[in-house]
Amino acid sequence: MSLVGKKAPSFKAGAVLNGNEIGEINMDDFLGKEEILLFFYPKDFTFVCPTEILEFQKKHDEFAKRGVKVIGVSTDTEESHFAWLMTPKNKGGIEGVTYPLVADASKTVSMNYGILGGEYGYDEDDNMSFQGAPIAYRASFFIDKDGVVRHETVNFFPIGRNIDEYLRVIDAWHHNLEHGEVCPAGWNAGDDAMTPSFDGVADYLSKH
Repeated sequence: MSLVGKKAPSFKAGAVLNGNEIGEINMDDFLGKEEILLFFYPKDFTFVCPTEILEFQKKHDEFAKRGVKVIGVSTDTEESHFAWLMTPKNKGGIEGVTYPLVADASKTVSMNYGILGGEYGYDEDDNMSFQGAPIAYRASFFIDKDGVVRHETVNFFPIGRNIDEYLRVIDAWHHNLEHGEVCPAGWNAGDDAMTPSFDGVADYLSKH
């Protein structure tokens, strides 16, 4: 089930902050203050994940300029996050990442967001088992200041994300809030948008 248009599940969890400090993240602390780009990734010390995590870091100032807090989450522990952050990039690490990385070791955050790669059940002997992969998909959620999800994407494990697309989505959301216009296919900041009416659509299409 999609979370778009619904309240994002709140959570409090351990995290590595500022790239070098083990602490805690409470999602409620951001309500009314900042928008959030919350992204889940499968595992520390893997292959596609560091390319995404480091690309989020490269674009970190662009998110901050838009008033958006970037937060990463996986089902690893804080200690695993910390060790990976202390590992140089030329050795497969993510040294230099400064935004929070949340530890969802209990897997409850991933389950509440509906993006855990499997589910718990019982086998024929009534023993609890897990079907699938007990790690998060490559899921991303753009959450507004009221804690409502405005955009989400979910990729299967081998498919990396385009980080620029989240900036485009955020720009479109901000344009709608500021001008009341809706953003057509392929819209980027500075492009023509449309008034949400049949006349508005006709006018836009006649020009494009």
